[in-house]
Amino acid sequence: MSSVTENSETLAPRVVNLSWRVRIALLTIFLIAVATVYFTNQLLTARFTQSTLQSVQLRLALYSGNMVSELQRNSIVPRLLSSDAELVGALSSRDYQRTSQRLLSFVDEIGAAAILLLDLDGRVVAATDRNRLGELQRNLPHFVEAARASETVFTTHKMDAGGYDFAYSRRVVANNKTLGVIVVEVDLRKFQSAWAGISDAVIVSLPNGPIVLATEKTWIGLPEEEALALRSAPSAIERAIRATQDWTALPADAYVQGRAVMRRELRVPFRGWNMVLFTTYGGIRQRVNAVLALEIMGFSILFTLAFYQLSRQTLTRALFFQQESDDLRQLNLRLQREISERQKVEKNLQVAEQTLAQSSKLAALGEMSAAVSHELNQPLAAMKTYLAGAKLLLQRKRMDEALSSFQRIDDLIGRMSAITRQLKSYARKGGDDLVPVDVRVALNGALEIMEPQLKSRQVFLSTSLPSAPVMILGDQLRLEQVVVNLLRNALDATSMIDTPEIELLLIGGETATLTVRDNGEGISDLDDLFEPFFTTKKPGDGVGLGLAISSGIVSDLGGRLVARNSEQSGAVFEVTLPIIDNYNDED
Repeated sequence: MSSVTENSETLAPRVVNLSWRVRIALLTIFLIAVATVYFTNQLLTARFTQSTLQSVQLRLALYSGNMVSELQRNSIVPRLLSSDAELVGALSSRDYQRTSQRLLSFVDEIGAAAILLLDLDGRVVAATDRNRLGELQRNLPHFVEAARASETVFTTHKMDAGGYDFAYSRRVVANNKTLGVIVVEVDLRKFQSAWAGISDAVIVSLPNGPIVLATEKTWIGLPEEEALALRSAPSAIERAIRATQDWTALPADAYVQGRAVMRRELRVPFRGWNMVLFTTYGGIRQRVNAVLALEIMGFSILFTLAFYQLSRQTLTRALFFQQESDDLRQLNLRLQREISERQKVEKNLQVAEQTLAQSSKLAALGEMSAAVSHELNQPLAAMKTYLAGAKLLLQRKRMDEALSSFQRIDDLIGRMSAITRQLKSYARKGGDDLVPVDVRVALNGALEIMEPQLKSRQVFLSTSLPSAPVMILGDQLRLEQVVVNLLRNALDATSMIDTPEIELLLIGGETATLTVRDNGEGISDLDDLFEPFFTTKKPGDGVGLGLAISSGIVSDLGGRLVARNSEQSGAVFEVTLPIIDNYNDED
C-alpha cells in the first residue's frame, strides 16, 4: 500500500511539470503565429502593391507606344502619295476613273482607316470607301489646314455620330500650283476596341482638352472631370469603384482600405497628348488574404493536432492498432484478389499471344502476295509491249529486230524469276550476299525496263550520271527494283500533266546520292508515305507497297530513302547509299 502511494507521489510532479511545459509550448506557438501573420501581411501587401504599380506603368507604356507607332507609320503616307504621278495626273486632267482603285492598292499595305483625294473645291473625287465619293469637305480642318501649309498636317475632328476622326493631310502640288489635298485617316479606334476587353478604364485626351479615345464611349468629347461625373468606369473596375463613395476625388495612390481605385497618368510623346489609366487594388487584398488564410489554417491545424494528441493519446493508440489490423486484413484480401486476377490475365495473355502469332503469319502471307503481284506488274507490262512490237516486226519480215524483242522478253522473264526469289527478303532482314555494284549499271537496267512506259507517255527524261563508276556494296537486281518503283511513282504523279518531266541525277562522293524529281502535283501526306498498303492512287492502280519495299531494300543496303516536295512543283525522292570504301571502313 505504501509503495503504491509512493509511486503516485512520484508521478504527480511529472504530470504537473508536463502540463506547464505544454502550456508554455502552446503560448509560444500562438505568439509565433501572430507575429508570422502580421509580418506576412505587411510584406506581401507592400510587394503586391509595388507589383501592381509596375504592371500599370508597363501597360501605359505599351498602350502609348502602340498608338504613337501607328501615328508615325501613317505620317509619311501623305508625303509619298502627294508626289504619286498617277494621282497628280488625275487631278490635272480631272479624270478620276482609276484613282479610287489606285488608293485601294495602298490602303492594305499602309493599314490606314481610309485614304481620300480632294480637289481644289474640297470635294472627294477618289476614296477607298466609294460611298464617300462626292462628299464636300472644304470646311473640315484637314482640308483647310493642308491647303494653307506646305508640309503634312495632323488634325482631329469630332464627327457628328460621335467620336473623333484623326487624319494626316497634305497639298498636292504640280508646277507650283495646288491641285488638291490627299487625306490619310488614321485608325486609332482599333486601340479603343482593344482596351474595351481589359479590366482597366483608359482615356486619351488632348492637351487641356477633351477626351478623344476612351473605353467608355460616353466619355468621348468631355473633359476628364465631367466624364467621370457622368459615368463610372465599366467592367471589372466598376466593382472596385462600388467600394467607395466618391472615387473621382481619390488621390493617385488610393489604397485597399475602403479606397480601391488608383489613377495613373502618362504623357504621350505626340503633340502633348495625355493618357490616363484607372485600375483597382482589389486583387492585392485577395492575394494577401489567400496567403494569410493558408497560414492561419496551418496554425489552426497545428493547435488542433496538439489538443487532440493530449486528450486522446490512449484512444488514438488503440484505434491505431485496430485500424492497422483492419488494414492488414483488407490488404491480405486485396492481395488474394490480385493473385487470382493475375492468374486469369496470364491465361488470357497466352491465348492472345497464340492468336496474335497466327494473325501475324496471315498478315505476312498477305503482304508477300501483294508484294509479288506489285513487283511483277512492271516486267509484264514491258513484255506485253515488246511482244506487240515483235508481232509487228514479224509481219514486216524484220527478223533481226524481232529476235531482239524476243531476247528482251527472255531477259524480262529471267528478271521476273529473280524478283520472286528476291522478294523473299522482304520477310527477313536483308544484307546477305552483297557484292560490289556500279550504281550506273543498275540505273541503266531500270531505264531499260521502264523504256516502253516512258515512250508511250512521251515523258521528257533528263539523266545526269557521273563518268566514273559509283561503287556500292549491294544487290544490282534489288537496286534496279528500287529505281523502277521510283520511276513508276513519278509516271503516276505526272499522269495529269500536259508536259511530264522526270529528272534522274546521280552524284558520287562520300556517299552515292540518287535523286528522282518529277513535275507532278507533289505529296500530300509525307508521314505515311512509306507505310505498307498506303496509297493515294485509285482502286486497282496500286496496292501501296512499292515505296515500302523500296525503303526496306535501301535500309538493308545501309542507306536511306527520303521524300519531300520540290520548291517549284512535284516531288523529290532521294536515295543515299554508302560507297564501297566507307562501307569497308565501317566494317
